[in-house]
Formats: sequence, C-alpha cells, structure tokens
Amino acid sequence: MEYTGEAELERILRDEYFREQSSLHIGGGSNLLFLDDFNGIILHSAIRGITPVRETHDAGWLRIGAAETWDQVAAFAADNGWGGIENLSLIPGETGAAAVQNIGAYGAEIRDVLESVEAYLPTVEKRVFTKEECRYGYRSSYFKDESHTPCIITCVTLRLTKQPVFNLAYGNLKERLADSEPLTVAGVREAVIRTRREKLPDPDELGNAGSFFVNPVISQEQFSRLKQDYPSMPSYPLKDGCVKLSAGWLIEQCGFKGKRTGATGVYERQALVIVNYGGATGNEIALFAESIREAVYQRFGVTLTPEVKYIS
Repeated sequence: MEYTGEAELERILRDEYFREQSSLHIGGGSNLLFLDDFNGIILHSAIRGITPVRETHDAGWLRIGAAETWDQVAAFAADNGWGGIENLSLIPGETGAAAVQNIGAYGAEIRDVLESVEAYLPTVEKRVFTKEECRYGYRSSYFKDESHTPCIITCVTLRLTKQPVFNLAYGNLKERLADSEPLTVAGVREAVIRTRREKLPDPDELGNAGSFFVNPVISQEQFSRLKQDYPSMPSYPLKDGCVKLSAGWLIEQCGFKGKRTGATGVYERQALVIVNYGGATGNEIALFAESIREAVYQRFGVTLTPEVKYIS
C-alpha cells in the first residue's frame, strides 16, 4: 500500500481495517531480509521532492521527501556545491530510511547534517523531531529502537554547508584526490562513487544488502587483550573510551572472504558483504550469517550484530 502525501497517510492510519492488521513500513527495502512472507499490510511512502527551504551565505537547508532516493539527494547537493553528504554518495535506499538508520560511510553520518525529521505516530499525530530528539548513535536512532513508539517518517530536513571541509581520512579518498585542486563537492562525490563501485557489488546485478554487520564496539580493556594477540587489528577509538573494530577484518581473518555455501556467500572484494548468487532463501542467508557470527565469536570473543533487519 503506497501513499503519495501526508493527507493520504492520515486516512490510512485512521482506517479501521488498517488498524486491525499487522503493518510494516518500508523504504526501498535495501536493508531488509525477509525470512518468510509478511502476514499483514506493507506500507511504502511515495512522498518525494528535494526542496531548498532556506539559504544563507554559509549554508543551505533542504527539505526532502522520505521516498526520495538517497543518492539523488547526494547528487543534488553536489550539483549545487553544498557540502556535508558527499561521503555518503551511492548508499542505496531512500531518505526516510537513511534517517532511521543514521547511515554513514567514510567518516561521515547523516546526523552530522540533519536538522529535523517530520514523522507520524500511530495516533495520527504529526511530530517534528530535532536532531537531539532523534538520539543518534552509531547506526542507531530513536526510530530504530523498537522499545519506542513506532514512527513513519514523511520528510527530512538537512543543513548543508557552502564552505565544505572535506573528510578524506577514510579509505583511499586522499590518494584518489591527490591531484585534484581545488577540491570540490562534486569531485569528492565522484571519488567516493568510484571507490564504492570497486569494493561493493551492484545490488541490481548481485543480490546484497551492503554491509551485513555493524562494526562492533568493545571496551578498551577487551581491545587491549585482543591487540596483544592480533597487533595488526584495525581499530577506531571513540570519544567514550570504547573502541570500534572492523567487522570486515574480523570476518576475513576467519576465512570467509570469498567463501560460498550453495547460493549464498561472502563477496570476494569485501568481507562485510553477504551476497545472494541467485535463488538463496532468506533463511539460508540468515543461517550463513549466523555461521559467520559464531566463527568470529569463537575466535575473538566479539559478537557481531546484523545491520540488516530480519523480517519474519
């Protein structure tokens, strides 16, 4: 069931038949793994549009419909020279889901530029969330926490900068752009796109959900013990004293990079990506993912958490 505007969404939420059914709201579905058919109503937004709503000498604000493809937003910003989301280029999915997930790549996250989120509660009450109220963390948010009242996001407002400070510390972006002077938002976006295409499979050609697991965060004490046994282990210190590890590195050390079982496997160029070679069921993919989680835990004592949401 698809709706094209807030008035239509309100009618759906008030409908007695709808309220008696189980429901699932999805975006582009790029981060979902269906273990079975969903027994209920699936909702999808068709609210689109990228609208500049405010502009100053230093910044510009965009109000974006939840169904707008995220990479179209990144392209719009780059075309206008507005910085802040160029490192998030080519991430699949829609803008509403991006705000739920707090998408991130190459040292940037959507929370870095998010101004507010417009959403509906099951009571048909519309609420505008500030960035602080979204409670963003690493791949987490108020909207993703299932203990909170479920929300349906309709629009997202971003604050982008006209005087961008580029983040080139992750991946090989600095090397790619070494001869690019002056740096531009469009140039950095293109470098990110080339890097992602070299490392990640196109989901239209080889079924995948991108990064299947969240990079695990552990205590400094646990990291110190692991570092003694694995001196080359990549790590990223966090402000709270904890340490973020590379899930891809852990998986690769367990021998899964390029490994295939039946119709599912780990992508040969990026160990964090599980792929469907054609015909694998959701349950088969989930079982394969569980074998990875078990192997990593047995070797490192680190628990991997799926970034992909399982639907059963």
